[in-house]
Amino acid sequence: MSDKETILAAMRNAGEPLNAGKVAELTGLDRKVVDKEFAAMKKSGEIVSPVRCKWDPAVK
Repeated sequence: MSDKETILAAMRNAGEPLNAGKVAELTGLDRKVVDKEFAAMKKSGEIVSPVRCKWDPAVK
């Protein structure tokens, strides 16, 4: 499973918007890796921000 898939799975399982620090904590990934993947997913529209500084997977 790629880092992106791991992050999205953790976000879906949480059932609530998460910040990058919480995602790093849940997945065991380094915070820098999470930040890098978040940046890419924001650009591609794979995650959305319903609350300031917190993110959810986009519904597709």
